[in-house]
Amino acid sequence: MAIIVTLPDEYGYVLLATVSTFFVNIFHSINTGKQRKASGVKYPAAYASQEVAEKDPKAFAFNCAQRAHANFTENLTPAIGAMLIAGLKYPVLAGALGGLWSLSRVFYAIGYTKGGPQGRTKFGIISSVGLLTLKLTAAYTAVQMAFY
Repeated sequence: MAIIVTLPDEYGYVLLATVSTFFVNIFHSINTGKQRKASGVKYPAAYASQEVAEKDPKAFAFNCAQRAHANFTENLTPAIGAMLIAGLKYPVLAGALGGLWSLSRVFYAIGYTKGGPQGRTKFGIISSVGLLTLKLTAAYTAVQMAFY
């Protein structure tokens, strides 16, 4: 059985939110690279050792920036998938939530890099609630398309 999908007129908002994640990733890469250079942690080391990070605030900041970037990439695939699926029925909501998620991930990275694990909390909550709402909207969309 073939399914023909007609995209809503507002689906462009979903695509804009999705594309914004490309630039958030660039931001993370630049931030992590800047922190790596300042800390003196050489490639291929992914992180400064615990001993070094405890003594050197620049190494600690690098570890936090690296972890923020890793956390972003861990959540990127589900976020994009949820945006694209939810946007099939709810494009404005999906675009808005996707944009909120992207923006909150920038502030999450800044907070984590400058304030350590405690600095990520406020925007971590915002991004988590936004992503959970996107996932639930995507699931609801999938159920609607499959059974109705």
